[in-house]
Amino acid sequence: MKNVKTTLLFALTCCIFSSTAQESQNYIEFNDRKNIVHGVYLGIHAGYGEIEGKETYIGGLKIAYVANRKFEVGFVTKGLFSNQNIPGIFSPDIADLAAVYSGIHLEPILFSKAKVNLSFPVLVGGGAMGYVNTNWDDEEAERYQEDQWDAIFVVEPGVNVLYNISRYVQLEMGVKYRFSSKAELSSDEITRINGFSAGFGVKMGVFNLGRNRYKKNIPNHE
Repeated sequence: MKNVKTTLLFALTCCIFSSTAQESQNYIEFNDRKNIVHGVYLGIHAGYGEIEGKETYIGGLKIAYVANRKFEVGFVTKGLFSNQNIPGIFSPDIADLAAVYSGIHLEPILFSKAKVNLSFPVLVGGGAMGYVNTNWDDEEAERYQEDQWDAIFVVEPGVNVLYNISRYVQLEMGVKYRFSSKAELSSDEITRINGFSAGFGVKMGVFNLGRNRYKKNIPNHE
């Protein structure tokens, strides 16, 4: 009886190895990393800078498509607030500066296969800038908005360092310089929002859509 069990166990083992070998012979494994890898993400950004030597705080939201981990194209919107403390515009209150702008986001990426990447983002778009007062109520804000706000065109290039935590999360930090067209306001104390800023952001999405490897069935011509 013991010999029978041993024989059956040996036969079963041989069948398993034979089946596995046959399956391996019927398939070829390919690496598809040479194909374009797609990605998409939602990002948030916070920054700090100066306008006319005064503290400026920046926040932003971005959605973008990533092509082959080498180039991003998307849409970004930003808002900023600058503590200007300008007297005389809203007598007797002081005035600060605010702006909102949106546009196309373009970002070529270098060293895309490494854990740390270098990129050169640029925003091209437009929005509005104007004077505000944090003590306004809703009625006052609506009354002053028409006279104290004007449309602007914005171009904002920069340099970022990207750190890939995983295929779903990426961190970014960098510096940017903001160029804007001239705004026509009731006071010409500040007419542009030009200035440097440094910031930090988080991107959440999928940066590496697509399987790493796949198997192709070899037809049996027997």
